[in-house]
Amino acid sequence: MKTFNVSEVNDYINRLLSIDVILNNLQVVGEISNFKFHSSGHMYFTLKDKKSRIRCVMFNSYCQDLKFMPEDGMRVIIKGYISVYERDGQYQLYAQQMQPDGIGSLYLAFEQLKQKLELEGLFDDHIKKPIPFLPKTIGVITSATGAAVRDIISVITRRNPNVEIVIFHVLVQGTEASGQLAKAIEFFNKENNVDVIIIGRGGGSIEELWAFNEEKVARSIAASKIPIISAVGHETDFTIADFVADMRAATPSAAAELAIPPKLDLQYNIAMLKQRLIQLMKGIINNNNQKLKEIERYYNRTRLLNLLNQYKQQMDWINVNLIREMNKRAFIERERFQSGLKQLQSISPLAVLNRGFGMVKNQEDKLIVSIEEVEKGESIQILMKNGSIYCKVEGTEKGGYNFEG
Repeated sequence: MKTFNVSEVNDYINRLLSIDVILNNLQVVGEISNFKFHSSGHMYFTLKDKKSRIRCVMFNSYCQDLKFMPEDGMRVIIKGYISVYERDGQYQLYAQQMQPDGIGSLYLAFEQLKQKLELEGLFDDHIKKPIPFLPKTIGVITSATGAAVRDIISVITRRNPNVEIVIFHVLVQGTEASGQLAKAIEFFNKENNVDVIIIGRGGGSIEELWAFNEEKVARSIAASKIPIISAVGHETDFTIADFVADMRAATPSAAAELAIPPKLDLQYNIAMLKQRLIQLMKGIINNNNQKLKEIERYYNRTRLLNLLNQYKQQMDWINVNLIREMNKRAFIERERFQSGLKQLQSISPLAVLNRGFGMVKNQEDKLIVSIEEVEKGESIQILMKNGSIYCKVEGTEKGGYNFEG
């Protein structure tokens, strides 16, 4: 008998399992327990029933196709194959596909995401942005080839042809649809070139509408600074986008009606407001006319004359006070002038002449204040208070009176 090591035994068992037709492609139903979602993206769990259990693994490449998040206690149907994990010597079920048992995976995914976003507050009414009353430009995110875009354009053009429509073509179903929808919302918010956004498509199955149930689309709608109206499917169709959007319309045509009021209605409302304004102005004018008549009756001719007489008396009183103040000011200024004149006369050279002094000038009419300024034989002039004396210098002598003491 040949002796095998452990690795050889596990390898042999693994090869036996791999050639078994049933174990290589089977479906197993059971309840999930010990579920772990690894950071690598792989899922590890146990599938059990009332009597037994089997270890399971679902690698990241297969997990990406799941429309829901598995959790403990969930009953599922798994398609895959049985193999041996040779390191531990344990066989396990390698899951390739998974779906809920008794409820559709898409419906379960819808409910899971709805509950998650609702707990985060993304459906709350207080964060909903108001739809502008009369937008100038409307952005439309949908397929440019579908019936929805034609309905939207037709309704908006009929209701108000002055509104500009900007179409952003996207896929509305398929694996790439959700990414394009999210990028379209981001584009309008970056460009900020529209007042409101309509996002949607015509009706269809839950699979066809699934792009509007993706989390990335829901978060893009919630993050939009521009108000968004969702218009997905028919009246009975509901998507996650409907709950997150600022307003939900039953159909694309209904979204267009919600986005823009009819021009005729606006004209009618303007006419009604104009009429109300005219009536209001007439009422104000009539009321003021009545008040004016009452004032005229009160301020009759006699009262007006009395008021005029009072103003005259006030003017007389002001005139008397003004003259009194002017006379008082003139007296003060006259006294100040006389005082200044006396001071000026006291220092005038003429005042000195009146006291017996004289001023001496040479022939050039310059005052002589020192004996050095004259020479013997020079003619000089002595100014007195009542005339002049003309002299000739006989000589000079130093000395004299010291006036400084």
